[in-house]
Amino acid sequence: MAAYRYCEAVTALQARNFSYGIRLLPEPKRLAMSALYALARRVDDIGDGELSEQRKTEQLLATRALLDEVRAGAVTEEDTDPIKVALADAARRFPIPLDAFDELIDGVEMDLRGAEYQTFEDLKVYCRCVAGSIGRLSLGVYGCADPKRGAEYADTLGLALQLTNILRDLREDALNGRTYLPAEDLARFGCEQGFALPTPPVGADFTGLVAFQAQRAQGYFEEGLRLLPMLDRRSRACTAAMAGIYHRLLGRIAAEPESVLRGRVSLPGWEKAYVALSGLAGGRS
Repeated sequence: MAAYRYCEAVTALQARNFSYGIRLLPEPKRLAMSALYALARRVDDIGDGELSEQRKTEQLLATRALLDEVRAGAVTEEDTDPIKVALADAARRFPIPLDAFDELIDGVEMDLRGAEYQTFEDLKVYCRCVAGSIGRLSLGVYGCADPKRGAEYADTLGLALQLTNILRDLREDALNGRTYLPAEDLARFGCEQGFALPTPPVGADFTGLVAFQAQRAQGYFEEGLRLLPMLDRRSRACTAAMAGIYHRLLGRIAAEPESVLRGRVSLPGWEKAYVALSGLAGGRS
């Protein structure tokens, strides 16, 4: 189907970490996951784009309307939006919890409002919207031996990945006027001045702040990875690959905290491929 080919092209072009995992899936699941990614990418691009806040709000509303059409079974192959067509087909083949996309949109709307987070409990709500939602959507494609428990672990793993993203993008977000780390944590480590400079705030315990957040993310990785035994071999490999890439990234950040203030920390392509192959072989990296 041409719609799936379009979604696969979007995934191959834009999914820096995600694509390494979904390549390990059998074709029906790989195509469905590419449809999920393509719509999630569209939502993220709306939030991060250059449009006015009003236009972004309108486009997010249009995306909610798209989801309503998919839920109603009102999409045909003649529709001109390939992402909508692919998602509708995937939703007919797999029990995808489409309401999780509404949560993703909720999270992007938090960004549009310039939400800041006083406590970690506040931040968890945002993380579960923008990352836990993706875990639950993915589980609809993978299948799971214990769906209720699996959804909880998928949500927790998404939280670990998003905390890693927040640490990685600390300075980039600050330059865009966004602060995600809880205000209570910033105050505890003397980092209320923010991260607009390529060096830690004067007098701050920046290393302590990063170590604290990395340890927190590590705990969520350990809990969330309990999902793996509940999945079939290829879905387990896909999840292990994606989580493994972010877990290694977290290790790099924890080892050299100030690196996140100098630029985006990333893994080379060969290392991502190694982690993906390790996942296929049954390992955890």
